[in-house]
Amino acid sequence: MVTATRANDPASRDKANGERGMANRKTANANSNSSAAARPSRVTARSSRLLLWGLLLVTCPALIGFAANWAIGTHSRAASSKVAQGDGVHGPQGMAWVPGGEFLMGSDAKMAQANERPAHKVRVHGFWMDEHHVTNAEFRKFVEATGYVTTAEKKPDWETIKVQAPPGTPRAPDSVLVPGAMVFVGTDGPVSLEDFSRWWRYVPGADWRHPAGPQSSIAGKDDHPVVQVSYEDAEAYAKWAGKRLPTEAEWEFAARGGLTQATYAWGDKFAPDGKQMANVWQGQQARPFPVMSAKAGGAVGTSRVGSFPANAYGLSDMTGNAWQWVADWYRADQFRREASTTSVIDNPAGPSDAWDPADPGVPVAAPKRVTRGGSFLCNEDYCLSYRPSARRGTDPYNSMSHLGFRLVMDKDTWEHSNERRQAASADAQPRS
Repeated sequence: MVTATRANDPASRDKANGERGMANRKTANANSNSSAAARPSRVTARSSRLLLWGLLLVTCPALIGFAANWAIGTHSRAASSKVAQGDGVHGPQGMAWVPGGEFLMGSDAKMAQANERPAHKVRVHGFWMDEHHVTNAEFRKFVEATGYVTTAEKKPDWETIKVQAPPGTPRAPDSVLVPGAMVFVGTDGPVSLEDFSRWWRYVPGADWRHPAGPQSSIAGKDDHPVVQVSYEDAEAYAKWAGKRLPTEAEWEFAARGGLTQATYAWGDKFAPDGKQMANVWQGQQARPFPVMSAKAGGAVGTSRVGSFPANAYGLSDMTGNAWQWVADWYRADQFRREASTTSVIDNPAGPSDAWDPADPGVPVAAPKRVTRGGSFLCNEDYCLSYRPSARRGTDPYNSMSHLGFRLVMDKDTWEHSNERRQAASADAQPRS
């Protein structure tokens, strides 16, 4: 997750212990596309046991293996001001200003899952946000400048991984703990949607440069979201860039783009006037999830950032394309806890620990960070996470082929950095 070192970049919980606990990047929150958050767990006790052992086979044969024509609908925009985009002088380059304000977070709509309920009043302060996901090209600059090695490129640490496994799980031998990541492989035909191990695999050699495995490449995809990055990878990049991951509240406020309780980030109709509004399975793939189209050569994946209309704040792909890490620890009951107070919650930073009773075979208190936005795999039959209120918890050490991130910057941070830049520029000027 976010802050941590190999013990887990993730952020606080207990930076050392908790971070270490953020493990099993492979254990798999392979709920990956379908999130425990996006759909109540469909994995039966039997399939859960099979999955656990299947993952152990992948882990112990490799590791504990393991989501304008702008339709506003009937909702009003809370903000109709002109989009403010940073230009490097009046704001950070490549970021858009999100004005902040009070809004209803979560949802009580029919399709909302238990972890999205109830809708409750929250206030966030204004901030700058990346206009799109961090791209492959941007991440490459970071790696070239720092020599950073991502989680997926390192040999897994059993102490980090085991916190995501049931107590008593036997230790995997070092020989099978090999670098790699979770990859969506799809199926040849329709299958039961109760066992996600059928379409997800832990693939040795998969990483951000090779998102689908060692034979794959990101050549020609510089402007696609970087994926196969863990929470700790996102945190490391954020520190280098002088930014931070958004809180869950900031993310949802930004994703809504000023719309009040709209079903989607663009309104209430999935495809207004027949127009596709996001890179999700529904409307993009000819065959039902998770069947890979032979005609398309199995080519499902991310799309170029900005391929779909930006919202009222100038933010592209807030839902769809790739899931996004956010800073908060994940608790399935967090919204109920926040709604227990009658006052508006000001700038919430999330809970101090993780709790998820809906993930079969994983300890309820296993470290998880919130991921938001859904991905190119989300669909109406299995995963409806391309909604602003949809949320799920993900092992901070999990790297997956549909999971990336974008960052934010506080107003004060920008102003201070800009002042330093201007001072440095003035000092560099020749004196007469």
